[in-house]
Amino acid sequence: MYQLDLACRCEALFASDLQHSQHPDPTDVRAAVARTISRLGQTACVARMAQEFGDHPEAAAARMRWARAAVESAFAGPPHIPAPRGPLTAAAP
Repeated sequence: MYQLDLACRCEALFASDLQHSQHPDPTDVRAAVARTISRLGQTACVARMAQEFGDHPEAAAARMRWARAAVESAFAGPPHIPAPRGPLTAAAP
């Protein structure tokens, strides 16, 4: 899997079905980005975004501001890796 840059992630979230009104958490945002890139590809995400800016520029600008803030928050720092389950044992000296 390749790394997506900030712009690609924002475009994918913009093109996704996730809405600001759903109050998504970072896990939801990351999942929506991955799902949308997988389903549409980067080119179609950009095309959808461009069409929305042409058809509804005010609404599209607000959605992009939300998408950028959500992506910056969701992808800040290293990804969450769950702690291993089970007892932890100390190594023998």
